[in-house]
Amino acid sequence: MNEKRIGCLYIRVSTGKQEELSPESQKDKLLEYAAAHNIYIPEEYIFFENGISGRKADKRPKFQQMIALAKKKERTFDVILVWKFSRFARNQEESIVYKSMLKRDNVDVISISEPLADGPFGSLIERIIEWMDEYYSIRLSGDVFRGMTKKAQIGGYQARPPLGYKIPGHNLQPVIVPEEAEIVKTIFNMYANGKGMYDIARHLNSMGAKTSRGSNFERRSIDYILQNPTYIGKIRWNRTKNDSNEIKPEDEWIISDGHFEPIISKELWDTVQDRINKEYLPRYQKPAAVMKHYFSGIVKCSACGRSLSSTHRVDNRYGTAREYFHFDCYGYKKGKCNVSNGISGKKLLEAVLQSLRNVLQSGIVEYKIREKKKLPVNDEFILKKRLEELIKKEHRAKEAYINGIDSIEEYKQNKELISDERNELNKKLSSIAPAINKAEMDKTMLERIRKTFETLSDEDASFEKKRNSVVSVIDKIVYDKSEGRLEVFYFFE
Repeated sequence: MNEKRIGCLYIRVSTGKQEELSPESQKDKLLEYAAAHNIYIPEEYIFFENGISGRKADKRPKFQQMIALAKKKERTFDVILVWKFSRFARNQEESIVYKSMLKRDNVDVISISEPLADGPFGSLIERIIEWMDEYYSIRLSGDVFRGMTKKAQIGGYQARPPLGYKIPGHNLQPVIVPEEAEIVKTIFNMYANGKGMYDIARHLNSMGAKTSRGSNFERRSIDYILQNPTYIGKIRWNRTKNDSNEIKPEDEWIISDGHFEPIISKELWDTVQDRINKEYLPRYQKPAAVMKHYFSGIVKCSACGRSLSSTHRVDNRYGTAREYFHFDCYGYKKGKCNVSNGISGKKLLEAVLQSLRNVLQSGIVEYKIREKKKLPVNDEFILKKRLEELIKKEHRAKEAYINGIDSIEEYKQNKELISDERNELNKKLSSIAPAINKAEMDKTMLERIRKTFETLSDEDASFEKKRNSVVSVIDKIVYDKSEGRLEVFYFFE
């Protein structure tokens, strides 16, 4: 014991309500023990883990960092000090594995409040302590689970509130956040009126709307919102496993009536769930919104009316990868159509560009009018809310300059960014306009076709940009191979 050893401290508290020493108190006790036993503790070898369970070691980043240091070739420390063995691990199997691993590198684990005798008897006592810690953890977990189950069954809310709600205080029911609730209503109404989840996500992101975590919307975030019964005033609990976030079988879920105001009507909820169930895709199946080619789903067979499906091939024979697409009648491939209307992607693009070019040269375009479905909750509310937020952002930027936090250059740069965002929002707000007459529609239609022509002619334009451009003006493309005829049908929304 006279030889000075290097040690590290591992300090963990699962929750702020545990009847145990606080992290700082643990640190003080551990440092006292180290000083009394000739153990030097460098500041960088003090590892704190707050609010993390000890059941799974791989879920504790500081623990893993400490183990990695101990395993280095160059010697780092000789001993790990903990307040109790339960702080090191509450899973006996993992405790034995990690302690054995450390032992091979001559690193000891010492619990300063649970001294052990040397020899086999001390090892036996250590195993008994570990077993008791794991048993306590399992029993506590079971007690907590039963209590939370009972609370959920009687309508108690005990989860992080989703977009549209907030918890005003401890043990209180969720209350509606009006501006977020409008986003939720928009999502439900858009989906009920035929929009896809990808389209809804892109639409909300284009307006600057954010999820409850402040992120951009994705398909999965739209899917989660559309299937969350919280929005009709329900409690849903025990849906996923805590350790893996894997979704449990539905018969294990608890769904009960909550004691808070719903955002969505039951009728709208049922409409949305009915569509989701009808359009459900098995896991790993590619969603319809993910297309192989920007003309996918639009090109139709003149004989049977079915879509021409695209196949993709990459040719590496000439040293560089060349992509080739070919479109064939889906009905013909399945033996349901007698006509082989096939065309290469290159010829199809050339024919569509020629059709667009003819329209632009003549200035005459025929199209059908597609009425945009009116949504009970439109985009105007969200856009105006975003404009209000810009006023606050502008005020904060000014305060930062006045208080000397930002320089005059930084202030100018922030003002320019805010101004650009305001112009973009105002442009979108002005696009929400009443119906226009035929002459104005023709002019607008020709402008849209011109943009589509430019986008399709641009080799550097992204797949998504080309796809969005095509579906903004082209209703369908009908191809007849025997006649050598390709017709492009336009629409105006």
